[in-house]
Amino acid sequence: MIDCFFANNRSSRMIFDDLHAAIEHLGQTEIRITMSQISFRRKRAFAWVWIMGKYLSGKQAPLVLSISLARRDPSKRWKEVVEPAKGRFMHHMELYRSDEIDEEVYSLLHEDWSEAG
Repeated sequence: MIDCFFANNRSSRMIFDDLHAAIEHLGQTEIRITMSQISFRRKRAFAWVWIMGKYLSGKQAPLVLSISLARRDPSKRWKEVVEPAKGRFMHHMELYRSDEIDEEVYSLLHEDWSEAG
């Protein structure tokens, strides 16, 4: 199913594989794949990825990482931060390269992974 999700999106798949490895390093997670996104879960989903180019025309980031935190993270790296529910902040980051999955991103993933419990 993952291969179908990334059909004709080689650069997206390469970034995803590195992100997936980082998330697996956090501990036990479950992956759910739908037509539009892949989610990583514990008791609840804590991280999502999707491919902008499937839905938007023009040059887009190969992959978007979204994480849900109980706080608004102040990093300038977020493309968008929204509060869909009181006290829950959805953060969206465009990923162009695997090296953007750095210590800052890993730390935020770990925070969210821990909250998802």
